[in-house]
Amino acid sequence: MAYSLELADEAATVAAGEQLGARLLPSTVLFLHGDLGAGKTTFCRGVLRAFGHTGAVKSPTYTLVEPYDMPEVSVYHFDLYRLGDPEELEYMGLRDYLNDRSICLIEWPERGAGILPAPDIQGNIRQQGHGRRLTLEANSERGQEIITKLKAL
Repeated sequence: MAYSLELADEAATVAAGEQLGARLLPSTVLFLHGDLGAGKTTFCRGVLRAFGHTGAVKSPTYTLVEPYDMPEVSVYHFDLYRLGDPEELEYMGLRDYLNDRSICLIEWPERGAGILPAPDIQGNIRQQGHGRRLTLEANSERGQEIITKLKAL
């Protein structure tokens, strides 16, 4: 099951993230694919806003993960662009982030291949004309439930 949306600008990208974030369930893993500058972190900012985060959202390119503890859930924003070896995820305690109270947003997941769990949703953000195209694809029952709710908008 897939869901696609045209994103005209940064505001539309944040709004799409908020719409998805409002429907995410604990224990969800979301992979985000896209070229540098495609809007992955901007999309994550929208997801975090859905949980009440009002501060800055920076790409955790050098720290690999940025935690956001919210009242009902913890959101972990990963950026694996600079990951040298997927095994590094084991050393940083990846499994501790994957629990029944967390949502994991993972940019550049291909760099963690073989270590990362299967995602509930695969997201792709691609340049298209003057804007971008967001495609979300469900890879699990949880992902299907989330995308079904998103399509009902």
